[in-house]
Amino acid sequence: MKHYLSIHDLPSIKDTVKEAIEIKKNPLKDQTLGKDKTIGLLFFNNSLRTRLSTQKAALNLGMEPIVMNFGSEGWQLEFEDGTIMDQGKSEHVKEAAEVISQYCDIIAIRAFAGLEDKEKDEAEEVLSAFVKYATVPILNMESSVGHPLQALADAITIEEHRPAKKKLKVVLSWAPHPRALPHAVGNSFAEMALAHEDDFEVVITHPKGYELNPERTKGATIEYDQKKAFEGADFIYTKNWSSYNDYGKVANTDKSWTITADKMAVTDNAKFMHCLPVRRNVIVADEVIDSENSIVIKQANNRTYSAQVVLKKILENLK
Repeated sequence: MKHYLSIHDLPSIKDTVKEAIEIKKNPLKDQTLGKDKTIGLLFFNNSLRTRLSTQKAALNLGMEPIVMNFGSEGWQLEFEDGTIMDQGKSEHVKEAAEVISQYCDIIAIRAFAGLEDKEKDEAEEVLSAFVKYATVPILNMESSVGHPLQALADAITIEEHRPAKKKLKVVLSWAPHPRALPHAVGNSFAEMALAHEDDFEVVITHPKGYELNPERTKGATIEYDQKKAFEGADFIYTKNWSSYNDYGKVANTDKSWTITADKMAVTDNAKFMHCLPVRRNVIVADEVIDSENSIVIKQANNRTYSAQVVLKKILENLK
C-alpha cells in the first residue's frame, strides 16, 4: 500500500481491523520499523483527535513527527494551474509538495471541504495536488469528501463491541447542527459499513433532502423515519452533514432528530457512536452520550490504532 486516501485502499478491511486489534495489545512492538523516518502532519483545518492520535501512532512506530498548521504557519498555497500569482497566495503547491517530500518520508494531509463548489470539493483539490506533486506516500487525515482513518477506527470499535450475531444492523443517523458540516465522515462510514455486506445490514436515516452522494451509499437502505430505522439496531452512528444536492446548505435543524434515550429504547440495546467533537443536547442528549452504551471514548482511543496500522503498512512498503 503506497497511499491511504480512502478506506478502499486497504487490501482487506477485515484483515486490517484484526491487525489493528493485535497492535493494540502491544503498541510498541514495531518501534524500530519507523526508525530514522519522518512524517509531516499538515493541517489546513483544526484538529484534536486526528492530530494527537496520528502523532502518537507515528511515535509508537519510532517515527519523528513534524507538525505544521497552514492556518497560522507557512505560506498560503495556490492550487490552480496557470494562475498569475499577483494576489495573496505566495507559494504554489507544485514547489511546496516537492520541498516537503525532501524533508519527510510520509506526508499526512487534513483539508476540509469548502462546501461552496461541489465539483471542486469532489475533486479533492488539496489532497489530489499533494498526491500529484509529492514524491512520498500521502496519508488522508480527513479530506473534502472522506475520513478513512475515522472509518477504520469505527470498524475496529464495532468489531470489539459486536454482539454474538451473524449479521448486525448498523444505522447511520443524521442529527441537527447549527452549522453546515462536510460529508466526509458520513461518506467514509457508509463506505466502510457497506464493505461489510456479509456482516452488516446498513441503514442510513435522515430528513428528505439530506441524501449523501448516492455513489457512496449504494447498497444501503435509506429510511426517512428515524424511529423505524432505529428498530432492532445494534449500533447507532450519529453525525450531521449539510445538503449534498443543495450543496452545503442547511435547510433543516429539526430538533426532533436529536438522539434521545426514547429513540435508543427501540434498538436492540445498541451502542452509541460519534466521531467527536459533539454538540451535547443538539446532536445527542446527555442521557445517551453519558450512558453505559456510549462507546465514543473507546472509539476515539481506536484512532491511534487505525493510524498505526495504516502507517505500518505504508512503512513496510517503503522497505
